[in-house]
Amino acid sequence: MKAISIKKPGGSEQLEIQERPVPSLEEGELLIKVQASAINRTDTLTRENKQLSEPYPILGVEVAGIVVDSNLADEKIAIGTRIAGLVNHGGYAEYVAMPADRVFHMPDTMSFEEAAAIPEVFLTAYQTLYWLGKLKQGETVLIHAGASGVGTAAIQLAKKMTKANVIVTAGSEEKLEFCKELGADKGINYKKEDFAKEVLDYTQNKGVDLILDFIGASYWDRNVASIKTDGRWILIGTLGGAIVEKVNLGVFLQKRIAIQGTLLTPRSDQYKAELTNEFVKKVMPYFENNSIKPITDTTFSFGDVTSAHLYMEENKNTGKIILSIQE
Repeated sequence: MKAISIKKPGGSEQLEIQERPVPSLEEGELLIKVQASAINRTDTLTRENKQLSEPYPILGVEVAGIVVDSNLADEKIAIGTRIAGLVNHGGYAEYVAMPADRVFHMPDTMSFEEAAAIPEVFLTAYQTLYWLGKLKQGETVLIHAGASGVGTAAIQLAKKMTKANVIVTAGSEEKLEFCKELGADKGINYKKEDFAKEVLDYTQNKGVDLILDFIGASYWDRNVASIKTDGRWILIGTLGGAIVEKVNLGVFLQKRIAIQGTLLTPRSDQYKAELTNEFVKKVMPYFENNSIKPITDTTFSFGDVTSAHLYMEENKNTGKIILSIQE
């Protein structure tokens, strides 16, 4: 089969299409003929990871496709079923093996490109908002990178499931307007405005109950200022740096701030299965009645994966960047 890996760790120019064997199935797995995958920061970080050893992994952690074979003790998922879900690498390929307890069935009206835009970002958003962030009805959440894949997912979940008051940051008026169309109550252009001041003005100096933070170091002090007493702060990424100097721990004590870091990809198979199971029960009905929707920005062909990675690294996207596998 054709699959995308790397020649050696480095930039997007290291990506290449290779011939790899079709995966063999272990017990409890399905073989998926992949129709679409999606580009994630995890993929670019894997591509750059100088600690990798050969053979280098096939990139891609989420797919949408068709079940073509199975190694299950029962026949709960039939051959020909349209599914999507998370994989442990291997998504940029014509075929991938996937644990059956990590798949969800696609609504009949949903395209493969739309379905590929769901697993990583919506599961991450659900995990950070509810499993870790404990977002409650009517609370206020600050979502950084609001126009990103996880951002657009988190806006919709917070509004539809918890009727939260949603504040977002983004780098252009176009992106902010799109976030508001998805349900955001307040948009802040981080390139033109001090988001901490805007947050405090908007919340009458109370601050927010929860922060979803993709940025890290460069936003540290302003996040501390933006969060209310007993607020929760979930760190998902470090796009603005990982090293914070001169942290005032006294403020954390005074405000009783709870901060937690998380990454979904390194989590155990059991964790991902449990998260997927709850997501299917609590969130998929919103997709089925079209009250929550996957947000896709641009679809790139299999052979144009380099351009897809560059597009993500230049932060051009609003929503998900899709990779079409079957050409």
